[in-house]
Amino acid sequence: MTESLMTQQHEFEAFCKSIRQAGIVGFDTEFISEFTWRPELCLLQLATPDRAVLVDPFEVRDLTPWWEIMLDPDVVVVAHGGREEARFCVTNTGQAPVNFKDVQIAEGFRGRSFPLGYDALVKRVLGHKSHGKETRSDWRRRPLTKSQVHYALEDVQHILPIWAKQSADLKKKNRLAWVEDEFTRLVRDVVLERADEAWLKLPGLHKLNSRELAVAKNVFWWREHEAEARDKPARRILRDDLLIELARRQPANIDELVATRDMNRTEYRKAAAEILAAIDTALALPEDQLPSRPPEPEDDQSHDEQLLGQLLGIALANRCAEMNVAMSIVGKTADLRHLVRWHVFGDKRHGTPRLMQGWRAEVCGDLLSNVLDGKISLRVADPQSDHPLVFEYRSDEGIVEKTSRLGPAKRPARPSRRKPKSS
Repeated sequence: MTESLMTQQHEFEAFCKSIRQAGIVGFDTEFISEFTWRPELCLLQLATPDRAVLVDPFEVRDLTPWWEIMLDPDVVVVAHGGREEARFCVTNTGQAPVNFKDVQIAEGFRGRSFPLGYDALVKRVLGHKSHGKETRSDWRRRPLTKSQVHYALEDVQHILPIWAKQSADLKKKNRLAWVEDEFTRLVRDVVLERADEAWLKLPGLHKLNSRELAVAKNVFWWREHEAEARDKPARRILRDDLLIELARRQPANIDELVATRDMNRTEYRKAAAEILAAIDTALALPEDQLPSRPPEPEDDQSHDEQLLGQLLGIALANRCAEMNVAMSIVGKTADLRHLVRWHVFGDKRHGTPRLMQGWRAEVCGDLLSNVLDGKISLRVADPQSDHPLVFEYRSDEGIVEKTSRLGPAKRPARPSRRKPKSS
């Protein structure tokens, strides 16, 4: 495998042609995100089956041939922890990458450790030891050191061999479609980050009323546009906590604005007119245009919901251990509580739970819903096992059927005549 640092446009374009011929490429980036609105791309690492290269975007100014590859359904692009790599594609093209894979996600369907760092993944899948020592490098500085070049190349040259082993194994396990669903979800989540509802991720929104939410939304988008114009991180324009406080206080003039603690800084005074205008626009909205309140956070839900969620967590952990799948990929606490609200309390406001959709329903949907219905009892079968529980269906006559240890729970062959009690 030859290795090189590309600084010439024609070399880069020729390599992009070879990527299309190969039909597959490993992809990684080095970037700095502390100082700019969008992370600053400092280096591209690309690897075909027979060559790994580094592309210097400070020298190779037109990266269009690469972004076009990311939108090409005939080329497989494979990354590790590739959320930022997908973001770069969306930022530079306005479109989502098409045939995008992530070996970090894929490994979560072959073992219970997730997420695995690159060094750990290389060792687990390939048995090789890599040496990551440049994580905190300033990748903007030129020239790159020999150590940086070595690190950057190593960060990409193992990706395709890892994916080859993973995909073959996942195909044998009939899990390749599951993994593809998660790749699609990763890309969809990245696209939604840029959507109109991005402001809903602000912390503390659930404590605001509808009018205060409108103020928070308007100030949020003022902050985003200002951050983009000044190319600074949004939180350096206005901190989240100050934004929420402005939504509560709704200052009407500059004196009221700077009376808020930490708002009397020079940069805030300079932006006072724009901030006050954003607030005024929100206060003028008619009632029927005010945003709805977001749902309460998990800690504010009922005790029953918490308790049932914990019970389902035990069942889900055991099922994931049986199947050797990372539980954190299958479902989190919020997913379990959503299922409880939907199935037990009839709360349909937020749609069908994720645990009852797609491959997750196949893994655990029936099992968890039957636990909630009292159709299944849990018993400790082998205390020494990493999945010590056995789930059993029960009827009036006793055990009807044990659940499969490797597949999804199955409903009993004949229904019980009255609702059984769970043990």
